[in-house]
Parts: sequence; structure tokens; C-alpha cells
Amino acid sequence: MQSTGTRNPATTPTHCPYCALQCGMNLTPDEGGTVEVSERADFPVNRGALCGKGRTAAAVLAPGARLTSPLVRSGDGALVPAGWDEALDRIAGNLERTRARYGADALGVFGGGGLTNEKAYALGKFARVVLGTSQIDYNGRFCMSSAAAAGTRAFGLDRGLPFPLEDVPRTGCVILVGSNPAETMPPSLRYFTELRENGGTLIVVDPRRTKTAEQADLHLAPRPGTDLALALGMLHMVVAEGRVDEAYVEERTSGWEEARAAAMAHWPEHVERITGVSVPELREAVRLFCAPEAAMVLTARGPEQQAKGTDTVGAWINLCLATGRAGRPLSGYGCLTGQGNGQGGREHGQKADQLPGYRKLTDPAARRHVAGVWGVDPDSLPGPGRSAYELLDALGTDVRSLLVLGSNPVVSAPRAAHVEERLRSLDFLAVCDVVLSETAELADVVLPVTQWAEETGTTTSLEGRVLLRRRAITPPDGVRGDLEVLHGLAGRLGVEKGFPTDPEEVFEELRRASAGGPADYSGIDYRRLAEENGVFWPCPAPTGGDDTRNPTAPHPGTPRLFLDHFATDDGRARFVPVAHRPSAEEPDDEYPVLLTTGRVVSQYQSGAQTRRVAELNAAAPGPFVELHPRLAARLGAAEGDPLAVVSRRGRAVAPARITTGIRPDTVFMPFHWPGEGRANTLTNPALDPTSRMPEFKVCAVRVETVTS
Repeated sequence: MQSTGTRNPATTPTHCPYCALQCGMNLTPDEGGTVEVSERADFPVNRGALCGKGRTAAAVLAPGARLTSPLVRSGDGALVPAGWDEALDRIAGNLERTRARYGADALGVFGGGGLTNEKAYALGKFARVVLGTSQIDYNGRFCMSSAAAAGTRAFGLDRGLPFPLEDVPRTGCVILVGSNPAETMPPSLRYFTELRENGGTLIVVDPRRTKTAEQADLHLAPRPGTDLALALGMLHMVVAEGRVDEAYVEERTSGWEEARAAAMAHWPEHVERITGVSVPELREAVRLFCAPEAAMVLTARGPEQQAKGTDTVGAWINLCLATGRAGRPLSGYGCLTGQGNGQGGREHGQKADQLPGYRKLTDPAARRHVAGVWGVDPDSLPGPGRSAYELLDALGTDVRSLLVLGSNPVVSAPRAAHVEERLRSLDFLAVCDVVLSETAELADVVLPVTQWAEETGTTTSLEGRVLLRRRAITPPDGVRGDLEVLHGLAGRLGVEKGFPTDPEEVFEELRRASAGGPADYSGIDYRRLAEENGVFWPCPAPTGGDDTRNPTAPHPGTPRLFLDHFATDDGRARFVPVAHRPSAEEPDDEYPVLLTTGRVVSQYQSGAQTRRVAELNAAAPGPFVELHPRLAARLGAAEGDPLAVVSRRGRAVAPARITTGIRPDTVFMPFHWPGEGRANTLTNPALDPTSRMPEFKVCAVRVETVTS
């Protein structure tokens, strides 16, 4: 695993650059220029275990795998190397010209859930203070936004897990909805294994019999897009069988009667017809969930990436509330956040409707507080902008120039061919990335930026644990950090102060900006993070105000939320009445099959980095179409035959993978690859009305054999 630059002789404890587990690892450079990744047993989340992506993470540090020079579009259309001053001048000049001609909202900013807290914070500030634009969002909108909206609606606060992962093996039952941690975050699977070893039960809800489902005591395989009906059917049974925790509902919740009435319209036989899950299976799931004293529901992208994702998650929350399984020890609802800093990325300002500290951009008090930290007039801050897909859809028309940091929407966005076309239609596109991604290939200017091992910064894991990633090696010549990029652009656009390049200095400002907000980091500093192996937010400063340097009585952090009260005005959790409705696109004669998408263990997200690692490519070399033998027989398809999957938005081709582990009415494609096998060419951008989450997880398609 080759790297360049000055090599530090000592081993550096840090964290993996990939998923939201943020597994601890050690990095040790050697004399030959390679970086050795080794186990770090002292970090409590992974306890030394690493998946293949984590073990090979240093491979992307090699010069041949990553960018080491700015690139600019030449007169003949090619991307050619350039100096930093030329590249930054070109970006700043184009942004200024666009703003002068079309106004500030013609400038767009698209961030990423892998950016550190410092970079996410600085990016949101840059968009609103330097550019003056409301048009900023990030790819985390595609990952956890429905769970965030539902959690906020029910509990008054969104944090992926309101309890640490260490509680999972100690509960009595876990319902895992639309999640496959055996492949998406393998080191976490031990928690579910230990749950069963301790006598607890695991229920997996997934239309595919995944590696995780194979470990379950009960696997429910609903038709894609029907998770909402399934949860409502279970709640109906809870009521009908007298399993409601009436005392808890009376003491700690509001809105039960309306939610109960909505659930009672979903009787078991009706739910069986909708979902394909039999009444006996529903009854067994209710029995297993209600039998122990404590239980949890954990959701992931399956129920969330739907045009009714907020209501779907809300239905599972209602099930937890009705049975007294929220805000109690070893119980509750949680979301398994996906991206490395998907949690922190949405807390500190790169989301279209939020300010740092998880404050609402529409709240006058929040605007005053953050504007005071930034030294600007609150009235100068723009209001909420477009959500991620809506922003991408507006490119080339309302939004004429775009700055992208740490995202690859050409592969990851729904209706990806349309998004690619919109990116091509821009007047100007600048991309900051580690590698020449498919999105970067379309850019007018590409800036090579530092990676996880070459920079210090903080991330926030799926547990709400704020962590310190430490710099282990010096980046190669020609590479700069994102904070340096924003500093350079801000200066060129007339803002000389307020964008430091030192991450700790940025974090100190973030602490002040978050103070008093829902995601309060003001009592956290780099020293504590290093000494304590992370700190759970909220963690206010000792004074409860902005004096973050008061050394007395530090707050211990909050590993477990809601044990005394919920974060609502009256301290009660809110039931929200919801009802099943069809997916935005149901099968018909022309498109009779359902498509669902997801990940495989050896690739990550759009694959921009993992597809550059030989070991990972050997394990997962390309896309495929997973289908049931009955569907394969109808098509006359054999294992490995090329299949075309066609939706109303486009066509993707990949080899057949035939398995009884998927429903006969459903096909599955992983979404890590560009080109002919790009799964997101097919997916539906229909949006959840609350979270603005696109419906990645279900759309209508037809499947055809491909003849040579």
C-alpha cells in the first residue's frame, strides 16, 4: 500500500474512513513508504475487528490510486494538470461571474456524508457567508433523512442510535428492518450474534435472504415498499392481543388514540395481502418482540429510502412506543447510519435547512446565535434551499455553477443519467475529491484533497459518539485539505477572515456555534476526544453557555438519550398516525417486476475509492442482477447471462445471479458501479414529502435477456 510524503515513525491510532461504525485502527508507516493497517483493540465499537474495506483502506493513499495535482479543463476539452493558484483563481472567477449575472442562488454547493465535522461546518458557513446562497445540500439526504425526520417528529431529537451499540447484545429482542450489517458494516454483526448467544432473539425484515437474515431467528420477507403496512399490522396485533403498555403510554406519550385508530385499519389478513408476510409470521414476530422486558427496533435504508420513508419509520417508532420500548434501558428505536460522518454531516450546516448544532435555519433565535459566532447580520443568512435531488435537478437552469466536495452523484444519485445530463449542462463545475471520480471527470476544475490518514478532524459515529481521527502521514506534494480550499476561495471572493485551515481552530468555533443547540458539542474538545476515546453528544459546556474554556465540572456526555424525558416541549414522545399507501411506482403490465438496490461487502457507496483497490475488486468485480429461479426460468436466463433491467428512466445491463434468497417478484442490483451496469440509472427520484428522500429502494422494471 504505497503512500508518499514524510512518514511518521510512530503508530497512530485513528479510525476507518468508511462506514458510520468508524472502527478504530492503527496506522504505521514503514521505511518503504507503505502504510500498515492493524487492529486497535482499545476502541470499544469494533474491538479490533476490521472488514476488508478497513483492512485495505491505506491502498487508496498510493500515488497511482489518487489525485496529486489540480486539473483544469483545457481549450481542447481535456483535463490537464495546473497549479493551485490557477485552479483556485478559475473557480473563484467563475463563481463570481455567475453570481454577478444570475444572483447568489445560481451558485450551488453539494457536500458529502464522509466529510469531517470541521469540513461540513466550514462548507455550510462558506455557502451562506461567502457565496450567500441557499443552494446547499449533501448526499446524506440520500441516506438517513427519513429516519432523522421521523425521530425528530416523535422524540424531538434525531441521533442515529440513542444508545451505544454495547446495549444491543443485552436487550431481549431486536427487529432489524431493511439492514444487512453482515455486508454493510461487518464488525457490527458480533453484537447481533452476542444477542442470540445471550438468549435474545433477532428478527430481520428484508425482501432478500441476506447473510444477516440467515443469522435471524425469524426472517420476514415483505414485498419491497410495504414495510409501513408490516409495522402497522404488527401494531394492530399488539392492540388486539392486549400487549399495549398502557401505563407507559399514559405517562410518557401523546397522540396514542389517533395512532391506534390508524393502525386498526390494517388488520392482519389485509397486511398479509399487501406484504406477502403471512399472518402466522406476523403473530410470531409480535410474540418475540413483546415477550422480553426490553427490545429494540433498528432501521436502515430499506424502509427509509422510500417516498413514504418518514411515515414508515414513524410506524416502527409507534410500535416501540405502544409497547413501552423507548426511553427505557436496553430498549428503543434507532437508525443504523450509513456514511462515515452521516450523523455529524447533517448536524453542522451542510444540509439545506439546518445550521450548526442541529439548529433550524428558519428559527430566528438559531439564526441570531450562529450569526453572532460568524460575525454577520442574521438577516444576511439565506433561508432553506433545495434538497439534494431537487438541487441536482435544477442544475443548468436555476443553478448555473456548482462546487462539489466528497460526493459522486453521477453514480449515487437516483435517475442518474438525468443527473449526469444536468451536471454536463452547468456553466461551471468544480469538484474536490481524493480520486478522479465519475463526477470529477465532468468538472471544469478538479482539486486533489487530503484523505483521512493525511488530516486531523472529527467524525460522529452512528452512536452519536464524537471521535478524533488523527493525521498519520503527510500528504504528497500537490495535495491540500478541504479547509485550505475553502480558505483560498473565501479570500479570493473577498472574505479574508473566518475560514482557518487548522481543524482544531475550526472545531473550537463549531463548539461555540453548536452551544445550546440540540446537537451541543460545546463541552467537547480535542483533548477529551483523545483521552476518552470519543464523547457522546449532547455534551454542553460546564457553564451551559458559550464559555467553552471553563474547566470546572465537565459534562460526561450522553451515551443514552430519553431515559428521563424526551426532547419535546412537554417531555413526552409523540405518536404520529400513519397509514399505508402504495409506492410511487407500482408494477404494471409494461414493468411487472420490482427493483430494489443495495450494497455488497467489498465495495462502498459509489465505489469511487473501493473500486481502486485490487483486493476488493477481486471479491466484487462488477454489478449483477439477483433474481429468483422462477423469474429466471420465465426469462430463459442462466447464471451469468447478461440481463437488461429497464425502468421508465433508463436501462442497465449486468450478469444474472440466480438465488432462492430473493422474492420471485423482485430483482436486486448493487449500486457501486458506473456505466452500463449503473443501478441508479433505473431508480425513482420520487421524494418523501417530509424528508425529501428519494425512493431508491423500490421501482417498477422489466427484465430482458440480452442477445449478442
